[in-house]
Amino acid sequence: QVQLVESGGGLVQAGGSLRLSCVASGIAFSIYDVGWYRQAPGKQRDLVAVISSGGATNYVDSVKGRFTIPRDNAKKTVSLQMNSLESEDTATYYCNARNERTRHSYWGQGTQVTVSS
Repeated sequence: QVQLVESGGGLVQAGGSLRLSCVASGIAFSIYDVGWYRQAPGKQRDLVAVISSGGATNYVDSVKGRFTIPRDNAKKTVSLQMNSLESEDTATYYCNARNERTRHSYWGQGTQVTVSS
C-alpha cells in the first residue's frame, strides 16, 4: 500500500519559517519526482516546488529565494523549507510523487499552513 504522509504545517506569523515533511512508503521512492503543491480556499491546486529523481529542483517564481525542497532518499522523505513566509502562502500543502516512465502518481492527505499578518 502506497502512502505519502505530510506533516509540519501550522500557524506562523508573517516573516517566520516552517518545514514541511513528506514521508513515503510502499514505493521505490528514489525513482520518483516529488512535488509540493498548495491549494487555497476557492482556488486551484498549484505546483510550488519540485525535485526530480535526479535531484534537479524547480520553483514557482513567488517562492524562489524563500523555499527549498531537499530530499533524503534513504529516509524516503522530501521536505519543503519555507522561510520569510507571507500571508499569500496560506494554503493546504500537498506532496505528490510521480514516476515519469510509469505515470504512477500518488498524493498525500495535505497539511495546513496558515500565515498571519
